[in-house]
Amino acid sequence: MTNWLLGLAIGCALAVASAQAKEGSDQSQNGAESWLAGAVPPPGTYFINYLGHYSATLRDGSGNKVRPGGRDIKVSATFDALRYVRITEATLFGATYGWAVIVPVADLSVDLAGTESGRTGMADSVLTPLILSWHFPEWHFAAGFDVFLPTGAFNKAAAPGKNIGANYYSLESIFVFTYLDRNGWEVSGKLMHNAKTRNRDTDYRSGDDFHVDYLVGKHFGPWSVGLAGYYFKQIEDDRVAGVKVGSDGNRGQAFAVGPSFKYETADHSQFIFQWQRETEVKNRFQGDKLWFKFATAL
Repeated sequence: MTNWLLGLAIGCALAVASAQAKEGSDQSQNGAESWLAGAVPPPGTYFINYLGHYSATLRDGSGNKVRPGGRDIKVSATFDALRYVRITEATLFGATYGWAVIVPVADLSVDLAGTESGRTGMADSVLTPLILSWHFPEWHFAAGFDVFLPTGAFNKAAAPGKNIGANYYSLESIFVFTYLDRNGWEVSGKLMHNAKTRNRDTDYRSGDDFHVDYLVGKHFGPWSVGLAGYYFKQIEDDRVAGVKVGSDGNRGQAFAVGPSFKYETADHSQFIFQWQRETEVKNRFQGDKLWFKFATAL
């Protein structure tokens, strides 16, 4: 699944703001998946809504604030991503086959050292043509891939905050697991590798990254309480016209953690609320992310 708008917000702000900042990143969302991430539901049709807010300030390769003219570079984004999931009766490699699509919208605002700009609109969409899931008494596994499409608005001459699209494609490989024991303890993780194409308008290519969403928690009847977050690490350099950007390739990193709460109704609809605080950030924005997630069968 995706950090559509965070990435879209970051993309334009960073390119203009500093030679130490990324031009684009994070079409794939960090921290969205937590409870029962690997426990893909049985065959059927499902709807998931991810509603959230993110606010942060830009950090350089040493983790310090980027402050041109002594003023912070800030981003604020409210987003809503609508996900349609179809799990079929078909099987492949002993796994149940499914597919999904995500359509996100964003309200983005960027404060570039006192100059504000923003936009509301559709961000980059996601196709998930392959979801394979396996289930055992205490373990659940899933694998597949996402294709991110540049459906959001982008113009290289636009002011920061006006671009809510990344203007490139990316492919993300995914492996997910959930361990859930008979006493209600859960450990879930979603491992992702994201490879990006070049932005043709700017000749900028952001390096591949590896990131993990995680959760450790306990179920108490319909209620669940735990800690959730993510780890992000860029594993390749950013490049412009094939040339490495900066001394460190603008390689980003971040770690986030915070409380997560889930309530499940009698018909198995889920309401999830979580807050994630980012730390250990380099070459990225650092801030706070609030999530409200709703999932239900159709």
